[in-house]
Amino acid sequence: MTTLKSLWRNFIGKKQVEPAETAAPSPAPITQIVALDLDIAPHDPLLTYVQHSPGVINTEQIKLDSPAITAMRQADIKLVVPLVSQGELIGLVNLGTRLSEQEYSSDDYKLLSDLATQAAPALRVAQLVKQQQLEAAERERMAQELKIARLIQQTLLPQAVPALEGWSVTAYYQPARAVGGDFYDFLYFPDGRVGFIVADVTDKGVPAAMVMATTRTLLRAAAERLIAPGAVLARTNEVLVQEIPPNMFVTCFYAVLNPASGHLVYANAGHDVPYRYTHDGVVELRATGMPLGLMPDMGYEEKEATLDAGEYVLLYSDGLVEAHSPEREMFGFPRLQHLLADRPDGDSLKDFLLGQLTEFTGAGWEQEDDVTLVTLMRNGHSGQPGADNLVEFEIPSAPGNERLAMQRAAEIVQDMGLSERRLDRLKTAVAEATMNAMEHGNKYQPDKPVRLRVFREETAVRVTISDEGGGPPGPTAAAPDLEAKLAGEQSPRGWGLFLIKNMVDEMHVHQDDHHHTIELVMQLTDQPGE
Repeated sequence: MTTLKSLWRNFIGKKQVEPAETAAPSPAPITQIVALDLDIAPHDPLLTYVQHSPGVINTEQIKLDSPAITAMRQADIKLVVPLVSQGELIGLVNLGTRLSEQEYSSDDYKLLSDLATQAAPALRVAQLVKQQQLEAAERERMAQELKIARLIQQTLLPQAVPALEGWSVTAYYQPARAVGGDFYDFLYFPDGRVGFIVADVTDKGVPAAMVMATTRTLLRAAAERLIAPGAVLARTNEVLVQEIPPNMFVTCFYAVLNPASGHLVYANAGHDVPYRYTHDGVVELRATGMPLGLMPDMGYEEKEATLDAGEYVLLYSDGLVEAHSPEREMFGFPRLQHLLADRPDGDSLKDFLLGQLTEFTGAGWEQEDDVTLVTLMRNGHSGQPGADNLVEFEIPSAPGNERLAMQRAAEIVQDMGLSERRLDRLKTAVAEATMNAMEHGNKYQPDKPVRLRVFREETAVRVTISDEGGGPPGPTAAAPDLEAKLAGEQSPRGWGLFLIKNMVDEMHVHQDDHHHTIELVMQLTDQPGE
């Protein structure tokens, strides 16, 4: 407080009512009570004086350089009675001249002191009651606001997970407070693709919930006009950076799934890296990008992956990995990755992780941050050799072995109904991709075979060719340009990828630190334009 407002500040004056012209008896004098609006600054010496010298103060006799005393004298206040409770000044009683115009007597001083002693505790109780009433009203108002905010947030979160044939999707959200800053969302596109969003707003409570609602709206608006996840995040960032409160930002992972092929395109705005469970182990879906709302003109890297039958992806927020045990040990990323490696069943993954979290944190855990989980699993066989939908084999890295790969793949799919023309195109693509893998990926080293996996699906054939040439991304598919080649501006390796891409309906390239994989997708039926 910058000032102390006098709580009892009545100035008692007098006003004589003039007699009427009639012969009626003169009325008795009437007391006029005037409110004195008096502020006492915290540095005013009057405060120190009354706290150390309790008792009635005569304003005419006190010798203080006090602005408050000066104001009292100007208002014709004669006596000031401090109200002190437990050593704290809680108010002043200000009195003007007596109606009898006589001086205040010692008995008056004693009476006022006794009244102040009695009144101060009662006034303090009244103040506390009033304060409690105000606080109760404020709590009720805040509770109502939180209730409304929670209702809005619950309305904005998806009411159901996507029902996709051949896929299982689960979702879980638990805010650390009544409302939180995490959110997840599903976007449905006319061509059957589905978008998956998991995001986390810094801070918690109502401010984070409001930013969450704004970000959700911006993402949806951008996704209606833009296809690529990276472009959606970039557009959302450009708008959000102008609107978001200071010192706040949003991390966000956005992926678009083609349920028919299992192809996943994704981008990441500084969010915790999702995990993909594969038949070869757990891998991270990494893509670089700054959080939304931090800086303008940000670009977002796009990556691709294709989920095989029996594989799944876990999207989550940091409330999971940053949870602490009673001993203050953090749940952590290594623990999460280890749990996923031993958990091939993505359909029950959500309940499994929540059980592990409860066991780790203990029954008395005070949740520190919002917890969000979204799982996406492609149903089907486990993908082990011999499963009906998958056949996998290896080819030694030696010149000419691409013909073995081509013939073996053709035998696997020969009864699936591919036309002769489409089968020949698939064989050409497999042979070219295998030759590239043996030559450029494995350097024709006999101890490094090329691994092929052929997936027999209801509407398509999918073939992956993997070598051990991990590292930075290699050349991309490029239309042959002889002049550019002669000028040293184009690598002929891009020509092979261009040929492969034009032989099949879809081609995807996946690269990590250890492997390079080309994925080929050929639909069973002829496509428009053929």
